[in-house]
Amino acid sequence: MAITTTTTAPNAAQDTLALIGRVLLAALFVPAGFGKLMGFAGTVGYISSVGAPLPQVAAVIAIVVELGLGLLLLVGFKTRVSAIVLAIFTVAAAVMFHNYWGMPADKAFVNQLMFFKNIAIAGGLLAFAAFGAGRFSIDKK
Repeated sequence: MAITTTTTAPNAAQDTLALIGRVLLAALFVPAGFGKLMGFAGTVGYISSVGAPLPQVAAVIAIVVELGLGLLLLVGFKTRVSAIVLAIFTVAAAVMFHNYWGMPADKAFVNQLMFFKNIAIAGGLLAFAAFGAGRFSIDKK
């Protein structure tokens, strides 16, 4: 039996949902990146506290990714690449900062929730990588 597929152009509802999705995801990344920029010393200190190498460089990378790519995602420019980099960053942050498997029980529960929240966010970002930003974007795809 042959499988046939049909492709249809996204409709206005899909494009509206893509726009809302981009806004909601950007609402997480853009303020976080701005906060890291305004509180750079604190960010470096927090990154140092988990033993990450080169905490100042890591802080700059976090700011560029969260603020810069978050804004690109918001407006729908270079959405697919931005979403992939944000997804990789989010998974890396989950592993580094929410490693619940190595924490005492009183901290493990909350960090397990945060870990899987990050994984879910990465999943949403990968959907944008797969399907694009929608018509209401600079990319218009």
